[in-house]
Amino acid sequence: MMKVVRGFYSVAHAVKLCKPNVICAYPITPQTEIVENLAEMYANGELENCRYITAESEFAAASILVGASATGARTFTATCSQGLILMSEVLFNAAGMRLPIVIANPNRAISAPLSIWNDLQDSMALRDAGIIQLYVENNQEAHDAIPQAYKIAEDQRVLLPFMVCMDGFKLTHAYEPIDLLDQSVVDNFLPPFKPKAYMTTKKPLAFGCYAPPHVYMEFRVAMQNAMDRAKDLMEKVFREWTEVSGRNWGGHLEVIYPDSKLFVVAMGSIVGLLRKVVEDLRREGINLGLVKLRTFRPFPVEELRSYLGDAEKIIVLDRSISLGYEGNLSIELKSALYGFSAEIISMILGLGGRDLSKEFLENLIRNAIAGKEASGFKGAKDFEEVIP
Repeated sequence: MMKVVRGFYSVAHAVKLCKPNVICAYPITPQTEIVENLAEMYANGELENCRYITAESEFAAASILVGASATGARTFTATCSQGLILMSEVLFNAAGMRLPIVIANPNRAISAPLSIWNDLQDSMALRDAGIIQLYVENNQEAHDAIPQAYKIAEDQRVLLPFMVCMDGFKLTHAYEPIDLLDQSVVDNFLPPFKPKAYMTTKKPLAFGCYAPPHVYMEFRVAMQNAMDRAKDLMEKVFREWTEVSGRNWGGHLEVIYPDSKLFVVAMGSIVGLLRKVVEDLRREGINLGLVKLRTFRPFPVEELRSYLGDAEKIIVLDRSISLGYEGNLSIELKSALYGFSAEIISMILGLGGRDLSKEFLENLIRNAIAGKEASGFKGAKDFEEVIP
């Protein structure tokens, strides 16, 4: 059913169709309306066999879901920015306990200074938590990602939390025509959650117990192996989703003009604008390709090497930074392509919701290709010029 809805609703509707058993959340801009929509659905009786719980903080919301997931419940929450950071201690535990909680994260800048606008700094702060991270370009992709997230996270070979990352405000507050899924489609695609181990009053279990040195490392090895298995499973689920829905969002990445020698690499909603930028620059005679990275964890090393191994220059548009070094995506890409000859330029831009116009990006890419732009912040003045 095609319907014009906001990004909030596209996510909430998909969550409803996945039939969660427990939803627990705390409101924070710009994710609030995701859980508000789910609360309305719950009040209207649209969420069967589900408990909707409001918590006093994001830390509490994640803690409640850890308990619920450990009893075999299918769980969901949404958060972002400071809320995700407050939740982070619990989410590290959830990953270590192998609990497949699904999280919608409308990316928002981290304080201080306070910003409610979009960049990718919040989810990047949890890149080492053992959480699968998928970044979407538009609201239809976000809608489609929710059933896939459950199917991947709950697979017995994986059992890890899954975070669907969508740009705050740019997607959440935007109206788009969305082909809303039918319940029968999701039911046929997503099986019920049947965990290997879960707690009951008759069969008490312990999750996340004390681990002395002679066993702790083995848990981390198991998590790494689960991530490796998730990588292969994700490709399979992505293909299956294309067959079910008729929509192909790519695998771990989507490559446009793969025979190019010059590439732009980016994640999230900026890719929609870059599609037009690349087309226009190609009309000028610039042999430019575009790589849309979808999964940041697990990181698709082999796929990137396959497509970018012969590239001469790669321009990475990073909307987060590992302070003291450079853009997070650039760091990962340089590691993946170590030993290859491509020049990689790390451009850090759009932080705190800074506007990125088509003309700005075109000029930036032209200059980078011509050797007139080096790595670093783009579109920002030195701090001393802004605040004397």
